Amino acid sequence: MSAVREGGAAPHPDSPRAAGRFAHRPRVITGTVLRTPAGGLSVRVRGRALAVTAAILVALLAVALVSLTTGDYELTVGEVLRALAGGDSGGADFIVNTLRLPRLLTALAVGAALAVSGALLTSLTGNALGSPDIIGFTNGSAVGALTVIIVLHGSMTQIATGALIGGLAAAAVHLLMLGRGLQGFRLVVIGIGVSALLLAVNSYLITRATFQEALEAQAWLIGSLGNRGWTHANAILIAVAVLLPPAFLLSRRLAMVEMGDLTATALGVDVARTRAVLLLVSVALAAFATAVTGPIWFIALAAPQLARRLTRTAGPVLLPAALMGALLLAASDLAAQRLFAPALLPVGTATGTIGGLYLIWLLITESRKSRA
Repeated sequence: MSAVREGGAAPHPDSPRAAGRFAHRPRVITGTVLRTPAGGLSVRVRGRALAVTAAILVALLAVALVSLTTGDYELTVGEVLRALAGGDSGGADFIVNTLRLPRLLTALAVGAALAVSGALLTSLTGNALGSPDIIGFTNGSAVGALTVIIVLHGSMTQIATGALIGGLAAAAVHLLMLGRGLQGFRLVVIGIGVSALLLAVNSYLITRATFQEALEAQAWLIGSLGNRGWTHANAILIAVAVLLPPAFLLSRRLAMVEMGDLTATALGVDVARTRAVLLLVSVALAAFATAVTGPIWFIALAAPQLARRLTRTAGPVLLPAALMGALLLAASDLAAQRLFAPALLPVGTATGTIGGLYLIWLLITESRKSRA
């Protein structure tokens, strides 16, 4: 493969959709482009983004190692490695492979799913607040899942299906109300109203449940990784394995869509089809994540923005965002388990507290930019 240095400024976004966070900001594209000899495949590699991705991956591995070795029963790194390799048939094998590893893998996959879902919506809407938990997709998924839990008493597969249907229904409501498609400011404003309405529906469903069902549903709505086994881990890992590749493959088209509809169309991008596919992927990722753990707030909002700021990249950064989301959720779950022991604090409480502070900071920052 050959390496070519490229640079240049993208056209000014001129579509109505560009009224959000990324409007009125020229994009400077830098980095090294690696091409195959035949020119059929090219990959742009940015040094800072690569370094940030590597640093996040190292931090993620450190959090995973601490999660597997610490707890009520301390284990050494050697014991964990032997258990993972199948060379330990004693207590370490049960602790690692039955208790800790499924929970860790669920946290990593859910965090990555939520982060990519938020990154896609942020890019599609051109607004930093365009995340599934702010505009109501997460609450829509929760309505579908709660309907299955309380009314149908369904299985894990049925809950996931209900969450997906609920999320898609919420997305359809947005598109019907917007009419012309995803537009950042309007989407956020309408989304806040839809989210409040769906939250009221969730409360109504709980009031119609029995006492035990209401307790289980309320505990699920907080968002937790407790008692998550291989059934949950396998479900979200399969969903991520199916849904992330299309998102990564379409990331280049997504970067062009961010430049504006006219520019993207001139570059040969089918804007309507690209948006439809990526919106479906975003809703599906948020829905499956919600079905497995319940609503985990603010990961989808914070992870993509942190990834953008760290990499200093104007376009979509799906891989750093996915790793950042996995890191945030795994670290939050680890902190909730260790810092508040012996109390069992759901991870949704931790992410909600931190995310609420982040949202306040983000709103203040965006308000200052809009006045500048």
